Amino acid sequence: MSTTLLTKYFPELTPVQLQQYAQLQELYTYWNEQINVISRKDIEALYERHVLHSLGIAKVMKFMPGEQVLDVGTGGGFPGIPLAVMFPETKFYLVDSIGKKIKVVQEVAKAIGLQNLQATHTRAEQVPGKFNFVVSRAVTQLKDFYPWVKDKFIKKSDNQLANGILYLKGGDLKQEITESGLVVQQFELKNYFEEEFFETKQVIYVKA
Repeated sequence: MSTTLLTKYFPELTPVQLQQYAQLQELYTYWNEQINVISRKDIEALYERHVLHSLGIAKVMKFMPGEQVLDVGTGGGFPGIPLAVMFPETKFYLVDSIGKKIKVVQEVAKAIGLQNLQATHTRAEQVPGKFNFVVSRAVTQLKDFYPWVKDKFIKKSDNQLANGILYLKGGDLKQEITESGLVVQQFELKNYFEEEFFETKQVIYVKA
């Protein structure tokens, strides 16, 4: 089931990438028993609800070699770990304010041999450096999230979308977007993935 679902939508995956993705079920099942980072019901649907959901960002944006991507509130490593496998020449920096979750990220990344990912126990506001993109998955409301990262962007932009935020969200977002005061572009994941889970899921893009 695991890699079949991924190759359905990303037929270009290499044998190395497929092997890395295939290891995630066993690794997350093990670590979830030590430290609960994924809900019990979701661990059975890991590839649909976590891996493929994270890769919704890859349908919207192809990160370029050498770009720097910050994953804020990564939890157990989503969307950062699936994206780091997908874009091995892009540098991913994953942060979370809960240290035990970052330990899971570090152990999973090490186990599958990710060389392009660094995970640190810190808050978004305290992260040094600048990034091309900030990614996240429903950490908080946009109006609260944006101030954490608004000063974190590299000015020079070479990608198809200008540097900015790519935020995985679900449900009716009209009020949240209005309250944020931000100009956003919405990409509906049901246009890319046919599974029912993605019916109300979106990637929200905010230009830096």
